[in-house]
Amino acid sequence: MNQIILGIDIGSTKICSVIAEIKQDGTPYILGSGTHKADGIKKGSITNIELASLAIRNSVNDAKRVADTNVDKAIISLSGAYTKSIRENAVVNVPSNEIGLKEINRVMQTAIYNAVIPEGHIVIHALPYEFRLDDQSYAEDPMGMSASRLEAFVHIVTAKKSALENLKRAVRESGIEIENIVLSAYASSIAVLSNEEKELGVVCIDMGGQTCDLMIYSGYSMRYSDFLSVGSHNITIDLATALNTHPSTAEQIKTEYGKLILSDEDKTKAIKVPLMSSDTATTNVNLEIVHAVLSARVEETLQLLAKSIEKSGLKDKLGAGIALTGGMANLDGMQEFASSIFRKPVRISKPTTMNGLFDGLKGAHSATAIGLILHGAGQHTNYEIDYDKKIHYKKSNIVTKNDDMSNIGLPKDTIQENTGNANIIHNDDFSQIRTSEKDKHSNPFTRFWNWVKQVVSQLF
Repeated sequence: MNQIILGIDIGSTKICSVIAEIKQDGTPYILGSGTHKADGIKKGSITNIELASLAIRNSVNDAKRVADTNVDKAIISLSGAYTKSIRENAVVNVPSNEIGLKEINRVMQTAIYNAVIPEGHIVIHALPYEFRLDDQSYAEDPMGMSASRLEAFVHIVTAKKSALENLKRAVRESGIEIENIVLSAYASSIAVLSNEEKELGVVCIDMGGQTCDLMIYSGYSMRYSDFLSVGSHNITIDLATALNTHPSTAEQIKTEYGKLILSDEDKTKAIKVPLMSSDTATTNVNLEIVHAVLSARVEETLQLLAKSIEKSGLKDKLGAGIALTGGMANLDGMQEFASSIFRKPVRISKPTTMNGLFDGLKGAHSATAIGLILHGAGQHTNYEIDYDKKIHYKKSNIVTKNDDMSNIGLPKDTIQENTGNANIIHNDDFSQIRTSEKDKHSNPFTRFWNWVKQVVSQLF
């Protein structure tokens, strides 16, 4: 029987729920989706549990109606506002001289134990980005290899416990149980990045309504993540303030006339803007003013993101450049403008195409929601420990027979198999291990003029 999964992207401006059926070959098929305004949420944090819960419920119910199916468990997104990123390593001995899932699990758990977790934080993801076996400096996947010593370098993502509990409560009060929690930037990267980009090194930046989530891949794995509490809504507020108009009018102006690169013709154009101080009064505003306000905010945002990339220590390992996704990435001229700031190749990335994908989910604004579905379908990193201490791994070409489960460290009678996904239940602290039938190798500006910033102050 095919698996039905629900992904809920809990963003700062909208809640997007997607229901998909995972076919026996691991391919997802979108059955339905629902989107609702994100009430009770600000800059990635829950500010009102009752309002947030109602928004989540409405979004999920819309998806259920379209899909004509009922599902009560969900994979939910976690904003980077809650999180901190740590890198740690660990070494374990391999007495049997053969590496199985038990040894990989143990070395990852040891890395978590070695890490200095911030007070009041809990681990959400543990993602290994490098393995070393004895004298071998690098092993992409150590499963089934011979060695007496296994070392792992792990990227650990932690979340503030109190904030996470508020998020979990809002979801549960909407009538949905939590199956897994996935960092928003991680989910987005799954939806928009290719394996080739991950191997070469790439930055994925999800530019949302009130936040920007950044993460860096190198060698197939996530190695750094960061968060910025600025998004496209800040541009709207800047425009509303500078033009003395209502935010809804500013949003419309941003959408229709917001450009990061103006043509000579655009510089001579003007638009009528209704004033907030009067029901009927309007003023003529040159598009160059709109451009100045918008560009100043975008440049500041990109400069802060560039500093974060510099801080990561991975700037020289970005062979595939920068991938921008999220609603703010759709601003006219963003690719050229961002290239001038980052001084790296930049592309605007949309989610990978999948069967049943509705038109409303094909844009960059849906990257996180689609990424949650793909994560649930097994398209995550080779090995990963989640918030519930479960280890997820991609099934490799090595087939471990049921009569030789000592390599993995699981008793035979705890294995459940079917024609789709196989769930392996462990009785110790590593409570559940999931495998996916997907093979781990599948999926083959000038700079802004400084004088422009002063236009608003000169004219207003």
